[in-house]
Amino acid sequence: MSSRQRPRASSQSPRTNAPPRSPAPTGLAAPPNPRRIPLYVGLAVLGAAVGFTGTLVQAALFPGGLLLALAASAGVFYGGRVLTRTQLGALVPAVGWFIAVIVLLGGRPEGDFVFAEEIGLALFMLGGMAVAVMCATMSRLPDPANDTGRPGT
Repeated sequence: MSSRQRPRASSQSPRTNAPPRSPAPTGLAAPPNPRRIPLYVGLAVLGAAVGFTGTLVQAALFPGGLLLALAASAGVFYGGRVLTRTQLGALVPAVGWFIAVIVLLGGRPEGDFVFAEEIGLALFMLGGMAVAVMCATMSRLPDPANDTGRPGT
């Protein structure tokens, strides 16, 4: 044996005086990814378009038009959720939808309304908001199954 020995590797990590870091925010508290901002803007515009057309369709074809408008709203909200894989993806088109519907429901200064007060419009508003809340608060989306490459499995 030589007089010079190598220092032994220690299993302990070096000690530092750095304070512990707080965990990164997740969910709606996390800052949006800058690459997704144009996608969110597009989803908001699409939600506003669906809200505008849904308001017109449900008033024109009452029973069937209401169901068609709610189905289109649900498709946009759920599609945004699946496309972005975030809750914000369902909330952004819902905000655009809500703003468009509220603007159409508001009266003009002359006292005219775009639509008369009807039960269909109330059902469209309540149903659309309920669908938006369901899509935004649903549990995590299922991950696609792993493909093993074996046929028949």
